[in-house]
Amino acid sequence: MNKFINQILQGSNVEALPIMTHPGIEAIGKSVREAVSDGNIQYQAIQYLHDHFKTVACTSIMDLTVEAEAFGATVNLPENEIPSVTGRLVCDEESVKNLVVPSLEKGRVPQYLLANQLAAANITDKPVFSGCIGPFSLAGRLYDMSEIMVGIYIEPESIQLLLSKCTEFLVAYCKALKASGTQGVIVAEPAAGLLSGEDCMTYSTFYVKQIVDAVQDDSFTVILHNCGNTGQCTDAMVATGANALHFGNAIDMEGVLKQCPSDVVVLGNLNPVGVFKQGTVESVREETLQLLQKTAGYKNFVISSGCDLPPNVPEANIRAFLETVEMFNI
Repeated sequence: MNKFINQILQGSNVEALPIMTHPGIEAIGKSVREAVSDGNIQYQAIQYLHDHFKTVACTSIMDLTVEAEAFGATVNLPENEIPSVTGRLVCDEESVKNLVVPSLEKGRVPQYLLANQLAAANITDKPVFSGCIGPFSLAGRLYDMSEIMVGIYIEPESIQLLLSKCTEFLVAYCKALKASGTQGVIVAEPAAGLLSGEDCMTYSTFYVKQIVDAVQDDSFTVILHNCGNTGQCTDAMVATGANALHFGNAIDMEGVLKQCPSDVVVLGNLNPVGVFKQGTVESVREETLQLLQKTAGYKNFVISSGCDLPPNVPEANIRAFLETVEMFNI
């Protein structure tokens, strides 16, 4: 991974890495529910995208319910929509204290490990990046997102205990993902974007850094994703020590690049819905070119979608994005 990162930082071309799995799911004729429930199907979707699109790496699906389900949360699995957590699992100090950190055999975790293992074994010409949720985003799904925003002020000790348990599980999960053979993990921490910079340091960075310290090395990197950040959390993201930072479309990419160290890979941030899903081939080309021109002075920039591409993104739009990057490099 160090060689891969150095190639990005020292190379003359802009690399492209849209975070996507849903286009592959649709291309192989499977439903979202099938892909998030069966590791073989998810791997087939990743393999399809590897075979049909020239990107700098492959990514597994960004499903922010897998870890919450392992803890015991109720998850809604629609046929062709992104899964969601329903209800609260913990609500007070006592329930947090009684919460058991699950094993990696719970829920759909084994299927996700299988998907990553198959992808790593069969895709050998480019990195494969696993995915997992971030500690604060996981805690919010277990405690309820609105309630945790209040809880950090009225019962911070309980929230910090919950975050510790979430982090303990995520460290074990990321170690297992690393053992599966992938070259890195995209840690999705969008809920941290709701916090102030100071609170993000306390309730997200402190715990994400434990994941980084546990798994990041010469062969495995952490990419921290926070599509909720509008600028106030950027320093907190940098402070995690992650080798790469991924930003959503709510932020100015040029401003982010000025704020981030030049040896940290910065990815982002075309709107996955407004540009990729709802745009035309012409508008995708225009938006892509504008972002490339705006960020042309930064060697640590990798152009990407602002988040995981949703279901029903036209393949023609993905191709228009990648072709525009290729032509820009030429």
